[in-house]
Amino acid sequence: MPIRVTVVEDNEEIRMLTTSLLNLYADIACVGTFCDAETFLAALPGLDPEVVLMDIGLPGMSGIDCVFKCQDQPAPRPEFIMFTNHMDSKEVFDALAAGANGYVLKGGPPENLAEAIREVTSGGSPMSRQISRMVTRSFHRMEKQHPDLEKLTEQEWAVLQGLDKGLAYKEIAAQRFVSEHTVRTQVRSIYQKLQVHTRTEALNKLHGRE
Repeated sequence: MPIRVTVVEDNEEIRMLTTSLLNLYADIACVGTFCDAETFLAALPGLDPEVVLMDIGLPGMSGIDCVFKCQDQPAPRPEFIMFTNHMDSKEVFDALAAGANGYVLKGGPPENLAEAIREVTSGGSPMSRQISRMVTRSFHRMEKQHPDLEKLTEQEWAVLQGLDKGLAYKEIAAQRFVSEHTVRTQVRSIYQKLQVHTRTEALNKLHGRE
């Protein structure tokens, strides 16, 4: 049976071209295309895709937030490959932390994308060469980060990344689909684990500016 793929992309030309190219492969079938995350989420329960190609810069909810929200879906959940032009290291790690299993840049040969789809369904984590190098370099830098940061849970990391972006508690809560009270509780836990008292001190520790 062909691999069932869904494409979430707001650019109509890219969306249709990607669908047409993938349908050329006998082992891949596009079973749905969507221009925004909200429409995709509404259709997901009856769609049953194995792989979702997810853009990041969508209107409304971002692709990263959509992937994070899908982690609450009942199993089996689809594998997510971020298919985007974004090469910002923070967005790469935010996407992976949200639950994405691959990160492929647009503009490459169609066979590379088809191979990424095959790889992710086989348990791999496909990444474009430029992204793999970025991840490797970032891990080298992380070896030097403060040991207190290792105490943070995945949820606390997501909150700390929101603080790093300059977001207010209300904005972080909206992005993560939790209450503002939950965010405040997590921020207090972050401060306690990092042994700091303010946002500035927490971000200084995050970036090694102590």
